Amino acid sequence: MKRQSIKKILVANRGEIAVRVIRACREMGITAVAVFSEADRAALHVRMADEAVAIGPAPSRDSYLRQEKILAAAQELRCDAIHPGYGFLAENPEFAEKVQQAGLIFIGPDARAMRLMGDKTSARQCMLAAGIPVVPGTENALADEAEAKRVAAATGYPVMLKAAAGGGGKGMRLVKSANEVASAFRAAVSEAKSAFGDGRVYIEKYIGSPRHIEFQILADHHGHVIHLGERECSIQRRHQKVIEEAPASVLDAELRQTMGETAVRAAQACDYRNAGTIEFMFDKNRQFYFLEMNTRLQVEHPVTEMITGLDLVKQQIRIASGEKLALTQEEVQFRGHAVECRIYAEDPANNFLPSTGTLSFLSPAAGPGVRDDSGFLTGNEISIYYDPLISKLVTWGSDREEAIVRMRRALSEYRVHGVATSIPFCEIVMRHPRFLAGDFDTHFIDDEFMNVENTALTPEGTDSSAARVAAIAAAIFHHAKGSKSKPGAQKSDSGDKSAWKLLGRRRALR
Repeated sequence: MKRQSIKKILVANRGEIAVRVIRACREMGITAVAVFSEADRAALHVRMADEAVAIGPAPSRDSYLRQEKILAAAQELRCDAIHPGYGFLAENPEFAEKVQQAGLIFIGPDARAMRLMGDKTSARQCMLAAGIPVVPGTENALADEAEAKRVAAATGYPVMLKAAAGGGGKGMRLVKSANEVASAFRAAVSEAKSAFGDGRVYIEKYIGSPRHIEFQILADHHGHVIHLGERECSIQRRHQKVIEEAPASVLDAELRQTMGETAVRAAQACDYRNAGTIEFMFDKNRQFYFLEMNTRLQVEHPVTEMITGLDLVKQQIRIASGEKLALTQEEVQFRGHAVECRIYAEDPANNFLPSTGTLSFLSPAAGPGVRDDSGFLTGNEISIYYDPLISKLVTWGSDREEAIVRMRRALSEYRVHGVATSIPFCEIVMRHPRFLAGDFDTHFIDDEFMNVENTALTPEGTDSSAARVAAIAAAIFHHAKGSKSKPGAQKSDSGDKSAWKLLGRRRALR
């Protein structure tokens, strides 16, 4: 690939990931262009960008998913490239193609790789052909209920029905016996159609008590592929990651090397370019299986950055411009341990229901070994239209124990007024004996916690010692006290954008 100069990037996203990309652009001397919906006119990513363009009403289908508006903005402002972030259009092969057809650089993999790895059945076929271990199951989508029953019986219960076109728990059903197949199949197909516009589902053998371990890879256009180690993402709720860390405490050096080499082979098998993630299921017998590939930058990429010292967004931009990777696998160095807690505007005392409203006061944690990737300022609104993620709080330590201790301190310092947040839940997890011992899997939240409406989140099946109860009560009380809005709270500003400039950003493409 011929090297291309990138001097101006349109960031086709919002929130903390848009801010993250803009910061990388600023450090590289690249002009950053933000797009925003009517609901995000005063958002942090808009304030930080060099230029900003309005692209439509608040609903994402009318703004952040409007491909023609985003492409028109990029062309009108003479951008060289588009960075999709994650979510929205990040893994949309049609959008990637349109970006290239418009003469722009798409900062991510090409459409072919997206299609191949975005479809779970074709991804499984590709991995099997490359000799990558895959969870036993079907290679193709199921034709109907009858085939689902035959395959499930042959595979052996329990099995998982999964959507071929998506992830994130949508179109997924656990089937424990033959009499559950028909209803589960219909439900999975219906949900998959609704979520992805594609009702195809397939079957995998259900792996009990697995851990979710993923490897970050980088691949350039010159045939070089490396991995940047693993992330442990097993603390999940409804198949959505909540807490991540790097490295995984369960892996030894030999297994880490084997899984890393397998991740590299997986990326090579699909001729992948740019940053991506190979996700594995890791069972009780210490066997690992390919789960899926995410053809984009991951939400949890900061923990990898913290232990490698590499900026993954800058790496993406350099790869997209045609540069060779600046380091070999042997030159990748790992140092210390990092933990990430996702700070959501959700109420953990009420089944984690989203909590909308105005952030009357927001003061993130800081100090040694603490990083907060946020897309919000005091005075911003947590809208019903978008994901309720406020920020990603990340701590680094020389070892896992220090990283966790720093996370406890950081969570205790974090101040959010105006909405309920996941902070008290994260505080409890950071003191939970099983988490501290590294003894957990993807069922950790279901096994250890129960949510009771209008009561505090409490651990299920834990001891009743005074210290344990006090720790939980203190976390909930601290959060409840801090969530009350304080009179006279002052709204902050970005400091480098004047009011007239913000008000003047009313350019809208028609």
